[in-house]
Amino acid sequence: MILIIDSGSTKSDWLAVDSDGNKLMDKIRTKGLNPAILNEKKLTKRILKSKALKAHKEDVTHVFFYGAGCGTSKAKILLNSVLANVFVNALVEVNEDTLAAVYATINNPKEAAVVCILGTGSNCSYYDGETLHQRVISLGYTLMDDASGNYYGKQLIRDYYYNQMPENVKVAFGAKFNLEADFIKYNLYKQPSPNAYLANFAEFMFLQKDSEYTINLIKKGIRVFATNMIMQYKEELKTAPVHFAGSIAFFAQKEIKEVAEEMGFKVGNFVRRPIDGLVPFHTKSL
Repeated sequence: MILIIDSGSTKSDWLAVDSDGNKLMDKIRTKGLNPAILNEKKLTKRILKSKALKAHKEDVTHVFFYGAGCGTSKAKILLNSVLANVFVNALVEVNEDTLAAVYATINNPKEAAVVCILGTGSNCSYYDGETLHQRVISLGYTLMDDASGNYYGKQLIRDYYYNQMPENVKVAFGAKFNLEADFIKYNLYKQPSPNAYLANFAEFMFLQKDSEYTINLIKKGIRVFATNMIMQYKEELKTAPVHFAGSIAFFAQKEIKEVAEEMGFKVGNFVRRPIDGLVPFHTKSL
């Protein structure tokens, strides 16, 4: 059994396939496994909470994990150790989530492209057809993650509290979420994965796409992301398209294309969930 995992901070999708790429069970979903945020105990607990994974953990021969928070060697080593201790008979490979986005969005294995992730967090890399190049190491949701779910969640809450939302939007936002100050602070400072908590608010923008406020908010975040991340690759952008993966990118395609036209880069493909494109890649290489 081969396990292929695409993990963000909010959730992890697991596919179990055989060496021919045939699915052995339905897609499994666990909570997100971000080693930059969670310790060994919490990571292990989240994996073993799945009855299917626990039941088949000794049947697994290969684990290919792509995840948020896996951009540093320390985080990779931690998660590799956790996975190896759970799936004791498996060869384990841990990579950052950007590489999964590359394999899922490029049109052919040798295509050069700038590849962006806009999900719970955000990231951007350049793939030259063989190697992934990252000019900015992500420092996570507190300092970076522009145009991500947690970025937009933070902006929405701030605008609500600073009275910078139109009244009708503010009423709708207040009706959808518990916005009591103590409840927000409890989730931000007393609970694990505050970035995932913030990202939960981002869905609201796409339910309010008829509002000029939300459209402007979406585009503002994309402009910041493009300035800070995509424009790190000015030379490469002359010939390379910019592909996008993740739910925020998928639902903000119109706004991304408009910002791209403003800033002069070429938009390529959009993929909401990269995991399905990883199956043929890995089964062919075994």
